[in-house]
Amino acid sequence: MLHGHGRTRHSMRKLEQACRRAGYRSFALGYNGHGKMETILAGLHGPITAIERDTDGPIHFITHSLGGLVARAYIAKHRPERLGRVVMLAPPNKGSELADLLSRLRLDHIVLGHSRRFLTLGRTPEHERVLGVVDYDLGIVAGTRAIAPLFSRLILPTPNDGKVSVAATRVWGMKDFAVLPVPHMLMPWEGRVIAHCLQFLERGDFGKGEPQAA
Repeated sequence: MLHGHGRTRHSMRKLEQACRRAGYRSFALGYNGHGKMETILAGLHGPITAIERDTDGPIHFITHSLGGLVARAYIAKHRPERLGRVVMLAPPNKGSELADLLSRLRLDHIVLGHSRRFLTLGRTPEHERVLGVVDYDLGIVAGTRAIAPLFSRLILPTPNDGKVSVAATRVWGMKDFAVLPVPHMLMPWEGRVIAHCLQFLERGDFGKGEPQAA
């Protein structure tokens, strides 16, 4: 499990516990979201390689926000031999208008660090290559509820979760897509979101019905 920007591995705790109750060996890994992508990947490579070595089953990923881009870059560079399914919660796959606003205000370096190069809407072809193509089972859950709705309407296309628009979460190659009325920061804690994660890991889709909350 990979957390979002400005968070720690503890922000994935409830999701981690739910996965363990469902029978998965779960590991929430931390990284510095302000760091360079190559530094982040190097720091994650050892722990993920150890998990691969110590487990027999498929290696699944569940990510939140920036963690989705980190997972894409990691899989592109160090694809696990037994790669399983990937679930991304509110990933800025196309970037975020909020990051663009910070860039115009010249605050992006302070707030986002080196990650700003992947979070703005106008990524270079080089940065797109780092993220790679999605050729694995990927399910995406987007949110539509903002904690500060008036502010988000001024900055982001609707619908959005207060940080990322629903449209910006999509990426070519994804297998399934779900939208829930949940704000960006609460995604890893919300029961319906967790239920969607578990269903995708088990079945490879979100189903037509509403999964029961974990």
